[in-house]
Amino acid sequence: MSRSRLVPRPTRAGLAVGAAMAVIAATGATLAAQTSNAGSAAAAPAARDAWDPYRGQVEVVRADDSGQAPGDGSGRKLSGRVFVDSDRDSRSGGRERGVAGVTVSNGRDVVTTDRQGRYELPAFENMTVFISQPAGYQVPVDEANVAQFHYNHLPEGSPKLKYGGIEPTGPLPAAVNFPVVKSKATAADRQHCVIAGDLQTYDKAEVGYARDGAVADLAKRGDYAGCGPLFIGDVVGDDLSLYPDVKQLTKQLNGPVRFLPGNHDLDYDAETAEHSFDTFREQLAPAYYSYDAGDTHVVALNTVRHPCTPDVDNADGKHPNCDDPENSPSYNGRLGEQQLKWLEEDLAEVPSDKLVVVASHIPLLTFADEGSPRHQLDELLEVHKLLEGRKAVAVAGHTHTVENMKTGDLFKGWREIFGIDGLPFPHIVAGAISGDWYSGALTEDGYPVATGRDGARPGVLTLDINGNSFKERFTVTGEDSAFQMHLGLNSPAYREWYAERQAWNDSREGKAPELGDPHLISEADLAGTTWLTTNFWMGSTGSTVEVSLDGGPARKAGRTQQAKGEGQRIGPEWSDPHAVAQQLVNGGSLADRSMHLWRLELPKDLAPGSHRAEVTATDSYGREFTETLVFQVAGER
Repeated sequence: MSRSRLVPRPTRAGLAVGAAMAVIAATGATLAAQTSNAGSAAAAPAARDAWDPYRGQVEVVRADDSGQAPGDGSGRKLSGRVFVDSDRDSRSGGRERGVAGVTVSNGRDVVTTDRQGRYELPAFENMTVFISQPAGYQVPVDEANVAQFHYNHLPEGSPKLKYGGIEPTGPLPAAVNFPVVKSKATAADRQHCVIAGDLQTYDKAEVGYARDGAVADLAKRGDYAGCGPLFIGDVVGDDLSLYPDVKQLTKQLNGPVRFLPGNHDLDYDAETAEHSFDTFREQLAPAYYSYDAGDTHVVALNTVRHPCTPDVDNADGKHPNCDDPENSPSYNGRLGEQQLKWLEEDLAEVPSDKLVVVASHIPLLTFADEGSPRHQLDELLEVHKLLEGRKAVAVAGHTHTVENMKTGDLFKGWREIFGIDGLPFPHIVAGAISGDWYSGALTEDGYPVATGRDGARPGVLTLDINGNSFKERFTVTGEDSAFQMHLGLNSPAYREWYAERQAWNDSREGKAPELGDPHLISEADLAGTTWLTTNFWMGSTGSTVEVSLDGGPARKAGRTQQAKGEGQRIGPEWSDPHAVAQQLVNGGSLADRSMHLWRLELPKDLAPGSHRAEVTATDSYGREFTETLVFQVAGER
């Protein structure tokens, strides 16, 4: 299969319009093609299948319904059962059998159900009781397809919060029963787990961008009904009243939808971290939990602590932003003792041969913020130790970048902050549905280009899982799965314009410097070093990029970041010119660094005229993707 992309006609996902379109249009023609095996390597999304949602809710049996005396839960136990909801009425009938061996937790303690599906847990105020969905079963979903598997217990409700928090739950229930139904989809060895980063809508217009972009793409897919989509934080952008609008979006999806919290899902007016995600918990999900699909165990963590405090978060002196929570509240990447204890007990119930997917908002580690303790996890070493000897992968959001970090990768900040000498298992930053916060020009489909600060495009990550092995793929919003890179030319003329335009953007004095045709280079550009750049978004250690000029032998391009312990390489010479040409004109972040950029220096004696560069990027699994760039060499620009 092949495809062509003729500039200036925008693709469905769109090239930048307005000033950026004028820049790109001057290139003449940019052709793109896909090699024959890329289709099998990154399969096109499946059409919508027979997603038959099991509608229901957790059964809460109140004390006055059972004859038990009310109480606040102090020193008491909460009991209940996990049962097969044969008639799908969410009520535990006498003939509906229990499910043995299901993990149930109060967010601190972890137990498993007995042969009749019964459990008993210590009860305390402000707890969330939840089950870990077992493979072969499906928890119910509500009308918005949001998974229902937990009960919040907060007798008096939240303190007064702008967005409501948790309504008073009253006395401890007599029982909390969790219905499930049998599911072939969650029993299958092959799973497709969608990891959706940073929807982060700040208003209803941005909800529309998400609807018309990534959500429309996911609505056409039917390959994720077992594992479902997991939205990994920053579901909204501070305005928690938009949660109902988000649920209107998830109604369009074809699998059980789950969420975990990000730093823009906070109840900012909560005075302590104990209540900072009350509204999130009330409307979407527990702050942390786990579930199974096939041979995969997904752990959804809360890695945001707000407000962070000097005694807990800055005891190491690395988090001065946490020193004044009263006057300058801030957040930190931290699990805390209770969640870490829960994680240890949860993993103790997971067979050692399962794949463990550790999902979080703030990453365990990241390239984008490799020198910042706040934007990485304080308890990194503890989590790594808990996963020692297991097959695992960490997935995260927060940075609005795409980062495919393999076992053994290392950057300078990681060694300095954590003392590690390399990753013990892969860590992936999944990109963002909002891309660069919905910035930049609008596409023909009405949502922004939003190219990220690493040059990556908005989209979603999918883990294609077979047994306990996985392959990751990234799908750009509005594009087919073969579209995996952008090509550009980093020339002296471009680097000079970069500096001039950046300065003009700061001052806005005089006429704005224009780049002109970004795919036209002069003989002087070649003499002064011009690179052909390839931003291969899911490129990683083990990937290669080869360039064939005018049908000649392929030459290997070099990766700008080797992930061998170096720090970030930043500036015009390390930037993605395709992204920057849009960003400096249309706004947004600046792709002045990237861990997935390759470049090849063009020959200094390249003849004047038209040239064709065919670029083949091969990922760590051997999947190939090809794009072609046509550019011009002239005596002068």
